[in-house]
Amino acid sequence: MKRKTYPTDLSDEQWKLLETMLPPAERFGRKQSVNLRQIFNALCYLARSGCQWRLLPKEFPKWQTVYYYFRLWRDAECFVALNEKLRRKLRLSVGRQAHPSAAIIDSQSVKTDEQAISKGYDAGKKVKGRKRHILVDTLGLLLKAKVLTADIQDRDGAKRLFSEIKEQMPRLQLIWADGGYRGKLILWVAAQCLWILEIVKRNDREKFFIVLPKRWIVERTFSWLNRNRRLSKDYERKTESSEAWLYLSMSMLMLKRLKF
Repeated sequence: MKRKTYPTDLSDEQWKLLETMLPPAERFGRKQSVNLRQIFNALCYLARSGCQWRLLPKEFPKWQTVYYYFRLWRDAECFVALNEKLRRKLRLSVGRQAHPSAAIIDSQSVKTDEQAISKGYDAGKKVKGRKRHILVDTLGLLLKAKVLTADIQDRDGAKRLFSEIKEQMPRLQLIWADGGYRGKLILWVAAQCLWILEIVKRNDREKFFIVLPKRWIVERTFSWLNRNRRLSKDYERKTESSEAWLYLSMSMLMLKRLKF
């Protein structure tokens, strides 16, 4: 009997591409019997619907099996690598170079539930939870995500994010940011990363909403990510899992955009 399909299921073309990007099966131990395509379909369903692990529909493999592979791929940074490969492929398909020369950074504070190990209070946004720091290219595609407690200031979060990605961005020269990143961070970025951090300022005299140059790109990325109900708040116990869902959600979006 053919199983019920869901809108989040991968097409044959998408899976054919994705299968080559996943890590190979272990050479030793018991032979792999689970269908990895169905595992990934289940993860896409979880991201989009936001349901709990134990409420995963019976058409998918057992939730314990899906969770096992989520943790396995998370700890091996497979979602990070998948996002990187898909982003490069998508950029090349639209006539861009694989690595960007400019990027935009911003953060988003979200509430957590009671099981979160680490959380903090963002006094500015009045949110108790965690803060998602993301760096995107000029297409709005995710370059790096860093999830920290909400009490960590944008400038400190940016330093941690930049420190982890500076060796991976050979062409990056310019980063746009809002006023929360002004101050000593500009000099730190110039000295440590050899990049230019340009602050896009808001005109306080304007009484109406105005789209600010470049900053709207990263705001649009947050809106893309928030279409996935798993990201409506931070339900994860560990920040590593929070980051994994961000990379997975962006990978789902890029898979849809690639032409087969």
